[in-house]
Amino acid sequence: MNAPTTLPDIQAHRDARNVPIDAVGIRGVRYPVTVQSGDECAATVASFTMTVGLPASDKGTHMSRFVEALESLPQVLDPPGFRQLLCDVVRRLGARDGAIEMRFTWFARKAAPVSRAESLLDYEVTWRGTLKDGVCGFAVHVLVPATSLCPCSKEISEYGAHNQRSHIGIEVALARDMSLRELIAVADGAASCQVYGLLKRADEKYVTEWAYDNPRFVEDLVREVALALRRDPRVGRFVVEAENFESIHNHSAIARIESPPADGRGAT
Repeated sequence: MNAPTTLPDIQAHRDARNVPIDAVGIRGVRYPVTVQSGDECAATVASFTMTVGLPASDKGTHMSRFVEALESLPQVLDPPGFRQLLCDVVRRLGARDGAIEMRFTWFARKAAPVSRAESLLDYEVTWRGTLKDGVCGFAVHVLVPATSLCPCSKEISEYGAHNQRSHIGIEVALARDMSLRELIAVADGAASCQVYGLLKRADEKYVTEWAYDNPRFVEDLVREVALALRRDPRVGRFVVEAENFESIHNHSAIARIESPPADGRGAT
């Protein structure tokens, strides 16, 4: 059977219902990428959500063109390259607005505090890009593991204090680029103690005593991060969330601070 020389393009037909669509596209597309943040590069596998706005007159969008854009990714993807990917998607789809979300695991090498033994620690990261009315926005979310030690437990106990693993989530809309290492350092500085992948005995003694000397409620975690972000001129809108996986309760303690843009910086 001979293939037809032309095939009907149903998506290109007009739609008579007069209902625009805010976002249409694909979700859960996994692609290998090498991500650059600051001076560091890391190979990882990212999960993409890619959408564009669809006018009321258009019946559908061309889903294959999202994947075609991923096939054109540069060897190393940094924030400017991510923004360019967004512009490329919007152009390929003939759209005015669009958005891309890229979720990936970032591995950073970290030295233990006393022995200086190095190991990799993993962080869950999301890059979000939006293009609307000609304005491109870029936001970063990073989830940082930490240790928190309860100030109340330390105060009322004759010896010891209960502590727990915590997650500190930071999402920032950036006016200028800020490396993942810098964002992670903000969360580390707010915790009772940092988390490490590899610890020797001397390191374990250090982190135990450091946490005891720096007790933090879940409220302290988000407040300390919020203060640090407010001082950074690269940061516009931000959201800080913390969750303490309580060691003496069968529930978590949570806190959240959300900030509006400051002086119009960091549009999303």
